[in-house]
Amino acid sequence: MKLSKEEVAQVAFLARLELSEQEIDTLGGQINRLLESFDRLQELDTENVEPTSHTVPVQNVFRGDVSRPSLTPDEVLANAPERVDNTFEVPRIVET
Repeated sequence: MKLSKEEVAQVAFLARLELSEQEIDTLGGQINRLLESFDRLQELDTENVEPTSHTVPVQNVFRGDVSRPSLTPDEVLANAPERVDNTFEVPRIVET
């Protein structure tokens, strides 16, 4: 599969990217080289290869949920432009 200049420009448009003609040509060439590499990978026999989601072992890196001191509601809301009770008041953005 090879992307045309028009297809690269359309993808850029959909991604809201403003690209010059030179950038479209450059990126088109780079994308097409990637697609050629992917096509070559499709030729490999992977019949007996176990599917994986990561190429390296992955472990959980989350920290434990530990309670610790935090700001009071008054401290948090001290610089709020508007507040209602213990919450920020913000303009309505959903039409009724």
